[in-house]
Amino acid sequence: MTKHFLTALFAAGLAYSSVAQTTFPRNGVYDERPGLYAFTNATIIVDPKTTLQNATLLIRDGRVEAVGTSVTVPAGTVVADLKGKRIYPALIDIDSDYGMPDMTRGPGGGRGGVPQYESNKKGAYYWNQAIQPENEASVLFKSNPVKADELRKLGFGAVLTHPHDGIARGTGTLVILADDRENTLVLKPNATAHYSFSKGSSGQQYPNSMMGSVALLRQAMYDADWYKRSGGKEQANMSLDALNRNQTLPAIFDANDKLGIMRADKIGDEFGVQYIIRSSGDEYQRIDEVKATGASLIVPLNFPQPYDVEDAWDADNVALAELKHWEMAPMNAGRLAVANISFALTTAGLKNKADFWANLRKAIENGLPEQKALEALTTIPARLIRADDQIGTLQKGHIANFIITSGNLFSADNVIYENWMRGKQYIVTNKDASDLRGTWNLTVGSQSNLKLNITGKSADKLEYQILADTIKITPKVAISGDLISIQVPLDKKAGTTRLTGYRTTPTNIKGDGETPDGKAITWSAARAVDTPRSTTGVSTTATSSTLASTTAVSSMLYPFVGMGNTQKPKAETILIKNATVWTNEKDGILTNTDVFVTDGKISKVGKNLPVPADIKVVDGTGKHLTNGIIDEHSHIALLSINEGGQSSSAEVRMSDVINPEDINIYRQLAGGVTTSQLLHGSANAIGGQSAIVKLKWGESADGMLIKGADGFIKFALGENVKQSNYPNPGVLTRFPQSRMGVEQVFMDHFTRAKEYAKGWATYNKFSAKEKATAIVPRRDIELDALAEILANKRFITCHSYVQSEINMLLNVADSLGFKINTFTHILEGYKLADKMAKHGVGGSSFADWWAYKVEVHDAIPYNAALMHRQGVTVSINSDDAEMARRLNQEAAKTIEYGGMTEEDAWKMVTLNPAKLLHLDNRLGSIRVGKDADLVLWNASPLAIYARPEITMIDGTIYFSLKDEDHKHDLMQAERGRLIQKMLTAKASGASTTRPMPKRARMWHCEDVEGVMAEGQGQAEQQSK
Repeated sequence: MTKHFLTALFAAGLAYSSVAQTTFPRNGVYDERPGLYAFTNATIIVDPKTTLQNATLLIRDGRVEAVGTSVTVPAGTVVADLKGKRIYPALIDIDSDYGMPDMTRGPGGGRGGVPQYESNKKGAYYWNQAIQPENEASVLFKSNPVKADELRKLGFGAVLTHPHDGIARGTGTLVILADDRENTLVLKPNATAHYSFSKGSSGQQYPNSMMGSVALLRQAMYDADWYKRSGGKEQANMSLDALNRNQTLPAIFDANDKLGIMRADKIGDEFGVQYIIRSSGDEYQRIDEVKATGASLIVPLNFPQPYDVEDAWDADNVALAELKHWEMAPMNAGRLAVANISFALTTAGLKNKADFWANLRKAIENGLPEQKALEALTTIPARLIRADDQIGTLQKGHIANFIITSGNLFSADNVIYENWMRGKQYIVTNKDASDLRGTWNLTVGSQSNLKLNITGKSADKLEYQILADTIKITPKVAISGDLISIQVPLDKKAGTTRLTGYRTTPTNIKGDGETPDGKAITWSAARAVDTPRSTTGVSTTATSSTLASTTAVSSMLYPFVGMGNTQKPKAETILIKNATVWTNEKDGILTNTDVFVTDGKISKVGKNLPVPADIKVVDGTGKHLTNGIIDEHSHIALLSINEGGQSSSAEVRMSDVINPEDINIYRQLAGGVTTSQLLHGSANAIGGQSAIVKLKWGESADGMLIKGADGFIKFALGENVKQSNYPNPGVLTRFPQSRMGVEQVFMDHFTRAKEYAKGWATYNKFSAKEKATAIVPRRDIELDALAEILANKRFITCHSYVQSEINMLLNVADSLGFKINTFTHILEGYKLADKMAKHGVGGSSFADWWAYKVEVHDAIPYNAALMHRQGVTVSINSDDAEMARRLNQEAAKTIEYGGMTEEDAWKMVTLNPAKLLHLDNRLGSIRVGKDADLVLWNASPLAIYARPEITMIDGTIYFSLKDEDHKHDLMQAERGRLIQKMLTAKASGASTTRPMPKRARMWHCEDVEGVMAEGQGQAEQQSK
């Protein structure tokens, strides 16, 4: 019997492969032979750009000795002829948890249990269990033969593994997937440093939000720097010591989703680190922003299944973004390649690792060039983790990690025969029984007119059919090595003929058999035609037909949700003529007036302005033009709003959790809102830092921020702060538990902030020589924010209701030397409006909310007007996503309740909030030189029937009533097309996912949410 591959040839030689010297004693005798192998006549892909035909790969002691077309094979070498076969570098996955212990979540943090505020980890570690850079994957690593074999079958030879637990996760280790002792498997013990936004197993209350995770990591990084410079003289901290050690390693950040990529990169910019970012496969939706980070990515291939949308009501639970992502996710890698973004591919995120190749081939069909795919699985991951001197190619001196295949690695019919690691062979598919697919001339006894057709998707998954003239017969076939057994009813009346034989050559089979009546016969088969299989090399580009089919199917949206724009809006030169213009200036309301907008600014206001050529002219006849509404108190477009794990969360920033894809941005543009202050909630006395944004639908989170705006911060008083409505009041919770305790929080924190600022001021006055020996103050980003308040560089917006508490905070501010900028809510402001005016604090109020909890029982609808009459700058805010869509009507209520003039009422949602936000030099009125944030209404803006026809920001139209129906029709047509495509996919046998209702989260001050799971923040807020 002829053996055509290496199994028998190497059986003796592989008794032991002398890859490396061992330090372990052995009992008994053992056979150690030199690991010297030559693989000849193969197509060798040395690296994604270098393919050698009829070449030889020489391996000595687990490393590549030589590769080329004229390699001299030394005497004593075990030689294998791989004519017609290929050799590729083994694949590399750099986001694995292979060999890591399972993560066990801590008991703390439950709503019904006892909250955990301090670390339970014993030892000289960091104060928060989510920061655990001291973890070393090489110490935790335990080989797992079952999981290793699963990855080897896919062609992987090495993985970078690390514990996926915590915000600072420790170091990763590079290991090969052989079956051996751990000390021989580890290639680089501390190869990489790892970070994420998830606190993992930590049961501590803090952080409970994405912004808290960002702040905790930032503080830990500053603490590590302090520890390195002088803190180590004061204390021992193994976590900070490890953080510093890890700074020299390639840093990988698990970013959750497309928005997380920018969030992680922002942290990296702050500390001078360029992270390698593990993404989620949705980067194509914001590819320009992703490219601007300069980061290399680790990209999963976990494509979503189609939804089961046969039921129309169920289909309504699927957002347009989810429908489009199902279709476009396979295009992600291809679009990254076109954008020239460096990326590696990973099996991470796949529920079934066996789906990896099917998904990768799907990505190739959707525009990913094969060369880029191979780079993403070999050279790029090796380079990113600085292991390209060992793995990733088959260059001389590299570790002998390679795979032997039947043909093109990316072809659907390719078979991976063997996976070699450090010169040790692992059989993936039985190579002795080579690919049988094709048509065979079959002779059974005296019957020579038979055809045996062998088909199948791969060489190890075959289907058989025998043709006897026009009759088709399906036999039962069993193959073991070269042995072949066939049972076939050639004559159904007579019974089953049994045949057994073996392959004499790759194209011939012979054997013996027995007819149904017991007669002995001989049989044979000769291959007539091979099944066509791919023989091409590594393709560098996708086919033009593939690219055409992918680009024609789906289009991008900005943002990638329902009612998104097919193109990003752009600033225009616009002349609005003959409108009634509410200037909010001394000129008051002007009739039949023109406003000219250029370069995002108001450049002219007047009557009968000349019309330049080639500009957009908007007829405002019978319509009202105002500046955009400004919402002083909003919680839209945020992934979370409360970091309530501590009494003060001054270190967190709402800018870290802006969600530019919240449909409420678009809805509020439709209500005339152009600017919002995105506030922290009221879970704690000292909340987080505000983000003041313009509602630029389709822009990035960073692009929405108003550059140069003053910094603000949220404080809070009352029931929420002292946790009056905590769901389990019998369980001890964090300080404070009373209104008296709230006062002490302010006194304590500002006293510490004063000392903190004083310490830095003293240190900064030192000479360079004095600084060299002085103890460097610890950078505390929480106290930084409070010190900014004391320095009049950050300003307070305080959640408030009750007169006594407002008095308390005013007294605290006066005693400690800082000011309150705005009391927001302040439904009892009418009781102390005179005192507010004396202090210089503004009031941002609801128009007529009351009686929704105990501390608002004294609220009255005249509150805003009464504060205004005492000289307080008053605005009307929403604190509610729905109410913000009709703030114009909320302002009008002050005319009914308090007798405000129309102009003064209108200023309460425009000029006055601009003043409270220190932006009245740019916003809040229509005046030459101000930002062109304008709204054209079909009626007086204070009328209940008023509706914006155009809403523009910086001269760019972000909402147009004229385009509304068309945009909605396009959205519905796209939904319909995708639903039909999903129905077809299900009918074709595709597995489907049941649509589940999703809660559209409308944040309010008291809402608390943990760190969101991957993509949840976006999915919960998308329009249908």
